Amino acid sequence: MTRIGKLSALAAAGAMALMSLSAAAQELKIGLKTEPSSLDPQFHTLNPNIQVAQHFFDALVMQDANLKPQPALALSWKTTDDTTWEIKLRPGVKFHDGSDFTAEDVVFTFERIPKVPNSPGPYTIYTRSMKSFEIVDPLTLRIKTNGPAPLLPLDLAALPILSKKAMAGPAPEGKTSAELNAGNGLVGTGPFKFVEWQRGSRIVGERNDAYWGPKPAWKTVILRPLSNNTARVAALLSGDVDLIEDPPTADLAKLKTDPKINLERAVSNRVIYIHLDQHGEPPIAIPDTNGKNPLLDKRVREALSIAIDRKGIADKIMEGVAVPAGDLLPYPMGGTRKDTPVDPYDAAKARKLLADAGYANGFSITLGAPNGRYINDLKIAQAVAAMWSRIGVKTEVDATAPPVFFKNRDSFKYSAYMAGWGASTGELSNALKSLLATPDRAKGMGTTNSARYSNKAMDAKLEEALVTVDDAKREALLAEASKIAIQQDHALIPIHFELSVWAMKKGLTYEGRADQNTLAMGVKPAK
Repeated sequence: MTRIGKLSALAAAGAMALMSLSAAAQELKIGLKTEPSSLDPQFHTLNPNIQVAQHFFDALVMQDANLKPQPALALSWKTTDDTTWEIKLRPGVKFHDGSDFTAEDVVFTFERIPKVPNSPGPYTIYTRSMKSFEIVDPLTLRIKTNGPAPLLPLDLAALPILSKKAMAGPAPEGKTSAELNAGNGLVGTGPFKFVEWQRGSRIVGERNDAYWGPKPAWKTVILRPLSNNTARVAALLSGDVDLIEDPPTADLAKLKTDPKINLERAVSNRVIYIHLDQHGEPPIAIPDTNGKNPLLDKRVREALSIAIDRKGIADKIMEGVAVPAGDLLPYPMGGTRKDTPVDPYDAAKARKLLADAGYANGFSITLGAPNGRYINDLKIAQAVAAMWSRIGVKTEVDATAPPVFFKNRDSFKYSAYMAGWGASTGELSNALKSLLATPDRAKGMGTTNSARYSNKAMDAKLEEALVTVDDAKREALLAEASKIAIQQDHALIPIHFELSVWAMKKGLTYEGRADQNTLAMGVKPAK
């Protein structure tokens, strides 16, 4: 072959490679571990629903990968008095049908939420602070609240905005959830336009070329539900999908050494923790303690915490997809401190603390845990039980299916139980209010505090934070409240933060998110 012929062949090969790359960049196929229960973005506050909705809809406020609030359909927000927020909306935004986005769409969206029937997880948790709305002009909205509402911007980030025009219908809520599931009225301002949903098979979106923000790299995105771990990994390795979420820990070593695969990781907002019953009545599950509850003694709670080898659990059981925890959220999320300590493993000190508390011979306890809710949850509970038994606290594990476990937990049937918590707001206020505040159903406090821990000093810091609009002051108060409950009282034992993992074919990148969401707009061809 002549030199010219060789150059022509090389040019042709290069052109074919470029064409192949271009064609590949047109379509992205993602393997999801769970299919959404509905495409109505106001039907169910469920993570699989939320991450799919974010492809088609925008909220007024978006959260970055570390859950910090950023402008989206709202350019700015500020308080004008203690109970009024003024929102300036982004001009020039179009819905997928070409209609203008205005304040009327925002008010329609918020007023529709309580009208959605049969919601298993209502979005009213994000609107309950809202009292009334005033449309100042098409791009200015004032929201009156029932009292000081410093977390309103974070609530707004959880509320995808619907089109009043596209959602019109005879039902009280306009288009029904069933109609939205069929694609009727599924019109947003998001980076992708809805194309189709074939239940059990795929959800398809097409790039919104008129999008107000950064354009996605992909013309078409296909979201495939692949709940079986083995099938999800197999689909990636065979090329049936380009990226998968949550590959099982048992496959990570193999995927890590595969030259055709990239792995991306991110510390999540989900903490795995142990709660210890601190109610005055003798707990059922602690025999041979002369009718006393040893968990009321702070020295016992500290002993149980430092008896746990968190690094060992993270390295051996979680196979590196966990980070030892000393708080309810990882730094630098709202209210966390960079210098928060993680309780060190010290079995000798744990035995001394037990002896000092009057339990030199230990006692027996049952550790409740779900089996199949969190990554390696049963194995973690068994490891903790073995570690506690080594310091003289003879521990049995009662691991049940998640629905049974949560029913037992909420009925106070466990003296100690292991569970997980993910704070979608990216701020400690949510976790402290739910897990550690003195239970008060009327005030919505301590709703998941099945240990019945109570400390008035911690409550006071938290309650002050919940009405403090200044972000820096509020976060400082939250840090103080957390320090009281966890570092001083050892009221709750953080074990680790789950690391979220995404596996993808070589040539792709993805910025992992603390909320564990898998978003096609975050997937990019490697530079």
